[in-house]
Amino acid sequence: MDNFGFNEMQEIQKQLREKYKDKWNWGELCPEKAVEQLLWLYGELGEVSDVIKKNGAEAIINDKDVRSHFVEELCDVMMYFNDLMLCYSVSPEELKEAYLKKHEINMTRW
Repeated sequence: MDNFGFNEMQEIQKQLREKYKDKWNWGELCPEKAVEQLLWLYGELGEVSDVIKKNGAEAIINDKDVRSHFVEELCDVMMYFNDLMLCYSVSPEELKEAYLKKHEINMTRW
């Protein structure tokens, strides 16, 4: 089974930014760009929300076109999430460690 993860996603984001850095004046991903990337992330989350509101869960699960649109919007969310991580040099390993710690806390919290 192919395990597509944050390492690959971050590499893809770096390639994309490198390819279009001059055309779109994207610049480097650094802490100063984080707020901009966060705002784009919020926008994409809104588009995910719109698909859910306009189509409902049943269509997302059963209608291939709606599902394709939904998954595409989730990809946009992940792209900007990875950009945000890259702005602050958060590695996939660092995220995994924190995620697992948070999971442990949540498993014993309530």
